[in-house]
Amino acid sequence: MDEASHDLITAGFQILSTLFIFALGLASLTVIIFFILDVTQTKDALRKNYPVLGRFRYLFSTLGEFFRQYFFAMDREEMPFNRAERDWVARAAKGDDNTIAFGSTKNLTPAGSVIFVNCPFPTLDEDAVKMQTVQIGPYCRQPYDASSFFNISGMSYGALSTPAVLALSNGARMAGCWMNTGEGGLSSYHLDGGADIVMQIGTAKYGVRDDQGNLSDRKLKEVASHKQVKMFELKMSQGAKPGKGGILPGIKVTAQIAKIRGIPEGRDSISPNRHPEINNIGNMLDMIDHIRTVTGKPTGFKAVIGGVGWLENMCEQIQERGIESAPDFITIDSGDGGSGAAPMPLMDNVGLVIKESLPMVSDVLHKYGLRRRIRLISSGKLITPSEVAWALAAGTDFVTSARGFMFSLGCIQALKCNKNTCPTGITTHNKRLQKGLNPEDKAVKVANYCKNMIREVQVIAHSCGVIRPRLLRRKHVRIVQGTGTSVPMDVLFPRPEILPQYKDTNIPPTKAPTDIIADITPGQPHKP
Repeated sequence: MDEASHDLITAGFQILSTLFIFALGLASLTVIIFFILDVTQTKDALRKNYPVLGRFRYLFSTLGEFFRQYFFAMDREEMPFNRAERDWVARAAKGDDNTIAFGSTKNLTPAGSVIFVNCPFPTLDEDAVKMQTVQIGPYCRQPYDASSFFNISGMSYGALSTPAVLALSNGARMAGCWMNTGEGGLSSYHLDGGADIVMQIGTAKYGVRDDQGNLSDRKLKEVASHKQVKMFELKMSQGAKPGKGGILPGIKVTAQIAKIRGIPEGRDSISPNRHPEINNIGNMLDMIDHIRTVTGKPTGFKAVIGGVGWLENMCEQIQERGIESAPDFITIDSGDGGSGAAPMPLMDNVGLVIKESLPMVSDVLHKYGLRRRIRLISSGKLITPSEVAWALAAGTDFVTSARGFMFSLGCIQALKCNKNTCPTGITTHNKRLQKGLNPEDKAVKVANYCKNMIREVQVIAHSCGVIRPRLLRRKHVRIVQGTGTSVPMDVLFPRPEILPQYKDTNIPPTKAPTDIIADITPGQPHKP
């Protein structure tokens, strides 16, 4: 080795040594600063008693929720959605092969597990029929013929980013499903994609309020003038926070969102915990009728169910007023539904889950002769084909999903929706983080997820011996009990008899909604 090379190597080692000593000194200085801060503060006992070391407890606690889903949790263990569910959505969104090998990882013995009753003579592919449209709002000036039984649930612009809303809107158009705006109002991004839109009216009336926060007929007409807006949904309560209004942290209230909502920029957007002008069922029916009259479009309401007494009262009042006064649809949200931000006590413990509330609501409407008049929409953790098929069998007309479509956009369940730090760009207005979400690419995944969901629900339906999913009935499902054995769902939730005074309640033939077809018995030969 010549002298020049030796000197170069020596100089390199000296630089590295200097950098190492500098880094060591910096680390030591940091430890000393943290030590002084910890021993002098009085708010945290752990850090005071164990200075510096106590900080690692919070670091590991924060990182633990991310490491669990990758290294420690089994496929079916995580909450609110496990790896198996997220992986199914991801494969469906990519259009990948969604078959699995060797055996199911799902335990079918716990109480409440759903088992579909396969038919000994399944429906042949050539006997199956394509999805048919279902009419909502037969008494409206502009009824809505909805083609997809699986649709996008309410997620507000503001809670979601601009590229996320664009991707969902374009994907919904490509899939032929509708998109609910959520309570944040109608934005240009909802319309740009060309999808059918359901305009949700929350307790703060964002997008359709006057300067005093009251419902504005002028703005209602403006929203309704868009041909893409097909229905209006009056939000009474939401699954994650029944009895609590919408919450959008001020850091996410940009100038554009403030303008759409009609609120101050940069301030927390907190909706009232209910509509101030709706004090009883009569007020609610009046409001629904008013919105329908002003807009000419189907109008219903969304609610979490805690009991059915008020629903029976509502049905009685509808029969007294006339069948045309009924809500055109009811959206049932599950007590374990999701949200960008909600108090933990409400999210955890208030409201019935959809598996109990859906059959109850369907039966009440049937009992009062209103099931054919009022369409049912179900929401709340229904993101896989088996869950959607169960809901159709239990009595719903449509299923909507929010978090399922978020997974199709690339959501990794980082649980940061209430911050402005979503790592996938879905629920943040940080431009740097939004760059990772390409609306054109993600729209294709949104459409793939919806189409593959419909296709695999059809697979379940054909296995049960019916020609299309909406002909699934409770007799096609068994529910596992605590003993480990299963019971038919039509035994657990038997259909009540229609009350005698309402047996003649009917919709005139010219107003009758489409898609009312008699039940089909498994095992029958079926022809389209």
